[in-house]
Amino acid sequence: MASLLRGTAFITGAGSGIGQYTAYAFAAHGIRHLALCDIRPAALAETRAELQTQHPDLSVLAIEMDASKEDSIAAAVDQTVRAFSRLDIAVNNAGIGHQDPTDQLPLETWRRVMGVNLDGVFLCQRAQIRQMLTQEPLDPSPRGSRGVIVNVSSMLGLVASSPGTPAVAYTASKHGVMGLTKTDAVMYAARGIRINAICPGYVGTPLLKESVASGGMAAEVAKVPQQRLGEMEEIADSITFLASPMSSFMTGVGLAVDGGYTCQ
Repeated sequence: MASLLRGTAFITGAGSGIGQYTAYAFAAHGIRHLALCDIRPAALAETRAELQTQHPDLSVLAIEMDASKEDSIAAAVDQTVRAFSRLDIAVNNAGIGHQDPTDQLPLETWRRVMGVNLDGVFLCQRAQIRQMLTQEPLDPSPRGSRGVIVNVSSMLGLVASSPGTPAVAYTASKHGVMGLTKTDAVMYAARGIRINAICPGYVGTPLLKESVASGGMAAEVAKVPQQRLGEMEEIADSITFLASPMSSFMTGVGLAVDGGYTCQ
């Protein structure tokens, strides 16, 4: 069976959660050169160890990177290209959250969330585009590309946060990711770069599962038409689809993977 993915992949926020499971999915679907970036070296080491246990032929580069710092991001992309010669797939997943209404939101919280969730995606995407423009597609057919970028937005990049779970900075940052994704998708489509966003809904992280069990988020999760939390693997599979030639005629899309939440 032919591999779904080829080349070198770069994932931010790869030490846990969606980034970690995306790394597992990419390795399972054919990626053999993988750069994992996170600000937490211990978490990166765990992800790398698991990957190399399951895929002994996989080359994994673990890079400590601050997703809010221009120099750190540029160095991570440069290190990846020096190690693997090119950059074919990039997943910009690093992000942080909060729960504050506007009247109670400190400016420093706003700036911190924007710094990682929006500035960080811009800085990553800029560095990735610059590299991708220098390389030729691995596949010269119309379904090939110079590179593919998948930004991790949120269902809150498509709709407002609920009054019961206010997150104005997070919601604004994820809407910003959608604007960045769409604008650059149009800008670079003719030059062979595809850029899409994934918009996850409520996903079953340990923290969210604990909150639902204690009643803190139960009412909010009850609004999901499928009546459940998403699984990490389901988000990773959707990112794999956007990264692969199966989505080759898609660019500038915000793909909602939210159990139907944003349909209401």
